[in-house]
Amino acid sequence: MQLIGMLDSPFVRRVAISFDLQAIPFEHKALSVFRNFDEFSKINPTVKAPTLVLDDGSFLIDSTLILEYGDALAGRSLLPAAPAARAKALRAIGPALAACEKTAQIVYEHSLRPQEKQHQPWLDRVQQQLLAALRLLEAETGAFDIAALDQASVTAAVTWSFVQLNLARIVSPDDFPRLAAWTALAEALPVFLRYPLD
Repeated sequence: MQLIGMLDSPFVRRVAISFDLQAIPFEHKALSVFRNFDEFSKINPTVKAPTLVLDDGSFLIDSTLILEYGDALAGRSLLPAAPAARAKALRAIGPALAACEKTAQIVYEHSLRPQEKQHQPWLDRVQQQLLAALRLLEAETGAFDIAALDQASVTAAVTWSFVQLNLARIVSPDDFPRLAAWTALAEALPVFLRYPLD
């Protein structure tokens, strides 16, 4: 299998780290949805990262769906089975993914749209949503265990690294100390170091 996309995408990176934790073999192919648009579109015409190319040549898109397929391949999930524990994990994953999406929206607005065409009220709203998502994630971070990585703890760390890479001027670690501390621990682990931010 091939995992297509750049590791500066938190969606690609969460899949790579999760697959590694589950001992699922894959090859990472670093294609950018911007710089390698034409090459990427030949693999997946929607040019969405991550894309997982299966051994039969078909492909899957969306990190959550790819991770669900990974659970089936591995015969075990990085999500807890018990409903209450799973709900707790999902309460962290939801805001983490929202924070990733809002960060990407802000980055795209600043990098792709000319400044005179940027819509500040919309940017202000997206930033408000980003900070709200991070506050929710911060509240869930205290339960993470470095000795028992799961989908929530992986996604939280990948999210914070992505936010800090792109929006450190907006989001201060001082405002999210548990999330920043957790991410520092996780990013030092070999499984994270094997898939660094590009």
